[in-house]
Amino acid sequence: MSDTVAGGAPSETRFVQGLGLLDSTMIVAGSMIGSGIFIVSADIARQVGSAGWLLLVWAVTGALTLIGALSYGELAAMMPRVGGQYVYLREAYGPLWGFLYGWTMFLVIQTGTIAAVAVAFARFLGVLAPSVSPTGWIVPPVNLSTHYAISLSTQQLAAILVIVLLTLINTRGLKLGKFIQNVFTSAKTASLVALIAIGLLIGRNAAAVHANFTGFWTPRDVTPIKPDLSWLSTVTAAGGFGLFVAFCVAQVGSLFSSVAWESITFAAGEVKEPRRNIPLSLFWGTGLVIALYLLANVSYLFLLPVDRIQHAADDRVATAAIETVFSGAGAAIMAVAILISTFGCNNGLILTGARVYYAMARDSLFFKATGRLNACHVPAAGLVLQCLWASLLVLPRTRLRDASGAPLLDPVKHAEQYGNLYSNLLDYVVFAVLIFYVLTIIGIFVLRRTRPDADRPYRAFGYPVLPAIYIVGASVIMLVLLLYKTETTWPGLLIVLAGVPVYFLWRPRKANSR
Repeated sequence: MSDTVAGGAPSETRFVQGLGLLDSTMIVAGSMIGSGIFIVSADIARQVGSAGWLLLVWAVTGALTLIGALSYGELAAMMPRVGGQYVYLREAYGPLWGFLYGWTMFLVIQTGTIAAVAVAFARFLGVLAPSVSPTGWIVPPVNLSTHYAISLSTQQLAAILVIVLLTLINTRGLKLGKFIQNVFTSAKTASLVALIAIGLLIGRNAAAVHANFTGFWTPRDVTPIKPDLSWLSTVTAAGGFGLFVAFCVAQVGSLFSSVAWESITFAAGEVKEPRRNIPLSLFWGTGLVIALYLLANVSYLFLLPVDRIQHAADDRVATAAIETVFSGAGAAIMAVAILISTFGCNNGLILTGARVYYAMARDSLFFKATGRLNACHVPAAGLVLQCLWASLLVLPRTRLRDASGAPLLDPVKHAEQYGNLYSNLLDYVVFAVLIFYVLTIIGIFVLRRTRPDADRPYRAFGYPVLPAIYIVGASVIMLVLLLYKTETTWPGLLIVLAGVPVYFLWRPRKANSR
C-alpha cells in the first residue's frame, strides 16, 4: 500500500491502491469521452468536405491514439510510479524535461482541457436551462485587446461551479471519485451506443446515405485554410496539397476528443497490480473509445448528408442527427447525454491531474503543499490549485469579427458579440500535448539504449516500427499546425519554453529550503 515517490524513496504518506482493471479502464475511457465527439465533426467536415475524408480523419486519430497507448504501456509497466508521464520524461531525459511537462500540463494541458470541457458542459446546460447563457452577464465583458476580453456570464459561472464541485468530491478520497467515474463513464458509453444504434439500425436516412457514399472521397463546400503566416497561401481540400493541409488541421478536433488517455499513468500509485493493469487499461480504454468514435461518425453519415453536418447549428452534429429521428426532442436528449459525458470526463481529468503536481513537489519542483496527502489519502492542495487555475481559464472570451475585421455586432441589440475560448483551447492543448506525446515515445528508444536491463513486464507492441510511425505522424501534424494555426499554436510552444528559466529559478530555491 505504501507509495513510491518520483525519486524512488519511500514516501511519508500513503496512497490507497483502490483502482482495479475495470476502474483504470473507466478512467482511460471516461477521461477521453467529453463533448468533442458530439461537436467537432462539423468543423472537420467543413475542412475536408466529404464522408470518406471525415472518417479517415477519425481513423488516423484512432490509429495514432492506440499506438501511443500501446507504447506508453511499456513505460507504465517499467515505472509504475505516481506521476506517470512526468516520471517517464524525467527518467529518459532528466529532471528539466519532466518539469517542462508538469509545468505545461498545469498551465494549459490538463487545466485547459478541464476548462474547455466545463464550458461545453455549461453550453449544453443552457439548452435545458436558458438562464445559463453566454450573454447573461454577471460581469460584462472587459476588452483586453483586439482579440480577447474577460467576463463572467451565467454560462461561465456554471462552468466554474462544476469544476469546483468535482474538485470538492475528489478531495474526499479515491473511493468517491472512482464511484463517480465508473457511473458516468458507463452512462455516457451507453449514450454513445444508443446514438450509434439509432443511426445504423433505426433512423437510417436513405437519401443521406446515397449522397454521402456516392461522392465518398469528393470534397464539397470546404472551408479555406487561411494561414496565419503571410508568406503562405490559402489552401482548400479541393487540391492535393490543400487536402493534406486540411487533413492535418482537421486532426485538432479529433485529437482533442481523444487526448487524456494517459491520465491513468498519473495515478499509478493507486492502481492494483500496476505493471499489469495500467498497460491493459490503456489498451481496452483507448480501443473502446476509438471504436465508439468511428461508429458514431458512421451514424452521423447515415442520418445526415455531409452538408448538414458542415452547417449543424452551433456545430451540434449529434443534436442535428438525433433531431431527424426524434423531431423536437433531439436537443434535450443530446443535452442530457453531453452533460453526463462532460461531467464524467472532467471528473477523470480532475482526479488524476493533481497526482502529477504531487510527484513534482516530491522532487522539490512544485509548491511544497501539493506534495502532501490529506486524511483521505489524496493530494488535496494540488486539487485545489488545479481548480483555481482551470476556473480562471474559463473567464477569457474571444472578440468576434466579421470578414472585414470589424467587431461583429448583434443584429438586434447592436452590442458586440463574444465567443468562448473552446476552439482556441483545442489548438493550445493539442499542440502542447503532442509535443510531449512525441518526446515520451522517443523516450522508449532512449531508455531501451540507456537501460537495456531494466525490468519490462510489457514491451511496446510493434516496436520499433509503430512507435516510429507515431513520432513521424504526430510531428507532421505539429508542423502543419505551427505553419497554418500559428496564432494559437506558438503560445503553446512558448509556454513550454518559458518553463526553462522557471525550472532553474525554482530548483535552487527549493533545494536551499530543505
